[in-house]
Amino acid sequence: MIRVLLVDDDALVRTGLRLILSSSPRIEVVAEATDGDEAVPAFLAHRPDVVLMDLRMARVQGIEATRALRLLPEPPVVLVLTSFESDTDVLGALESGAGGFLLKDASPAELIGGVLAVADGESVLAPRVVRYVVTRVAQGQVTSEQQRARALLDQLTDRERQIAQGVAEGLSNAQIGERLYCAEATVKTHLSRTMTKLDMPNRVALAIAVERAR
Repeated sequence: MIRVLLVDDDALVRTGLRLILSSSPRIEVVAEATDGDEAVPAFLAHRPDVVLMDLRMARVQGIEATRALRLLPEPPVVLVLTSFESDTDVLGALESGAGGFLLKDASPAELIGGVLAVADGESVLAPRVVRYVVTRVAQGQVTSEQQRARALLDQLTDRERQIAQGVAEGLSNAQIGERLYCAEATVKTHLSRTMTKLDMPNRVALAIAVERAR
């Protein structure tokens, strides 16, 4: 059972999210927070696996709340809800440690699938969104950022680098395994080792590092 904390200042949105997520036999909504400043206390009280985080809130924004959660020992996965077409804080949310984001107009199936995916260590970013995000980051970086990213990736073995490239392309672990002719479990093992070696909070941060190193 995947335990979820909802963080959104709109009561109607929280009600809708709870109804949708509770329809899955694998998900339990254990708590709600009405603003970003309640996220950490709610997490500490209920210890959910996944926090579904709004970005736009009245008192404390989602980026700040995400950063605070990710600094905790044994932090939860944070899945951000946003409007991709207009929300300028998407990159900031991902760089603060969010595991990915869903669009506010996501279908119930997409919402449930997204929560299940991040709980399993996958990214919920569609390939086109991954490419948009990492390209935006790469375009705005100076040479020093590129050099730091390259120095990080120089620590990887050839196989780890191949897997990191697959992550940057938005591929799932299964798709990377098909490309490299190895089992999905092997990909997960290599990816876990890579994330630990580079001190990356999630696969989105790894994708950004790969793009910056180009």
